[in-house]
Amino acid sequence: MVTITRPEEALLEPLDRLLKVDVQSAAVTLSEGEIRFLVDLYYQIQEFRKSSDNQVRSLGKEQEPHEVLSYVAKQVTLIEGQIKRVLEAWTSADPLATWAKSITGIGPVISAGLRSHIDIEKAPTVGHIWRFAGLDPTDTWGKGQKRPWNAQLKTLCWRLGDSFVKFQNHPNDTYGKIYRARRALEDERNAAGLFAEQARVSLETKRFKKDTDALKHYQAGRLPPARLLLRAERYTVKLFLSHWHEAAWWLRYGERPVRPYVLEHIPGHHDYIGIPNPHLLPGYPENQDRLIVEGSRKDMVWFPAEGSPPSLPVSPSHS
Repeated sequence: MVTITRPEEALLEPLDRLLKVDVQSAAVTLSEGEIRFLVDLYYQIQEFRKSSDNQVRSLGKEQEPHEVLSYVAKQVTLIEGQIKRVLEAWTSADPLATWAKSITGIGPVISAGLRSHIDIEKAPTVGHIWRFAGLDPTDTWGKGQKRPWNAQLKTLCWRLGDSFVKFQNHPNDTYGKIYRARRALEDERNAAGLFAEQARVSLETKRFKKDTDALKHYQAGRLPPARLLLRAERYTVKLFLSHWHEAAWWLRYGERPVRPYVLEHIPGHHDYIGIPNPHLLPGYPENQDRLIVEGSRKDMVWFPAEGSPPSLPVSPSHS
């Protein structure tokens, strides 16, 4: 008996074979460079899938989409899921990536991206990570100069901050509530005119379309809401990266890293926020302080691992 195969099925048959390969069993052997490639590929495919889905839906309003278009869209979705499963397997075999995945808002893709981009042996302080991720405001990139940060990691950190914001109402969330508290503080300072100088500099150095809300805010000596959101997100991501650095340092060297410069040398910065879920780090001190965040900035308080909580407002030290 002869089986007749339609042209489009023959063309796309290799995709079927690819999806049937048990790549998860080999995931743990992937190098960090290969993981970086897969993380970048995952987001490229995700954006392509979203765009394709929109085009297919738009086409469907006028006529029935061709069968091959629907088939391709389905295969792209399957490949996206397959890459995510590979990253899930890879991160589950790594203690640091596993700890990161325990944080609400962080899945296997972001966890794998962080783990594969950051080399703890090259980051004696968290400041090295902030700079590598493009989160050091003192770094500038002039024309003809080499970019002083890693563009892929910077984009990944933006996705991380966006995820924290999306999960801020989740019952198990930590960093989303820290974002919300920081955003409240940014709003207070903005309303009090404390960012007037930054608004003035923006007016002098940037171009804005007339009659935009952003321009009106700058002219009034305030930062627009979108910029306050980014400031609060960046603050939250930097705090998480300080916790990531501490976890990575512990797993690599069996000790805590040196205390941040700001806590040791800058007056007014003395509150240390302990990392969440320290029980997932083998051998980590059991008396680790923990942070409970409820509601607004004024409700952020210390809860030591033992004893009653002191009535101190928490002011995260990294900005």
